[in-house]
Amino acid sequence: MWTVIYIAPTPKIAERIREKLTEEGFLVQVRAINMTKNQFEIVVPEGEVEEVQDVLNSILHRP
Repeated sequence: MWTVIYIAPTPKIAERIREKLTEEGFLVQVRAINMTKNQFEIVVPEGEVEEVQDVLNSILHRP
């Protein structure tokens, strides 16, 4: 089962997160959830959520 780990506010941010997580070896999907607000779910397999959260935190806190 896939689990949402982040809601990205723009397609550019969603793509950047997908690329970085994929580079780290994770399976990642991006799903548009609200086209009028440009919101995108970043989803990963539920068994990888804890590992992905650590990497996601470092991605989001990079300058």
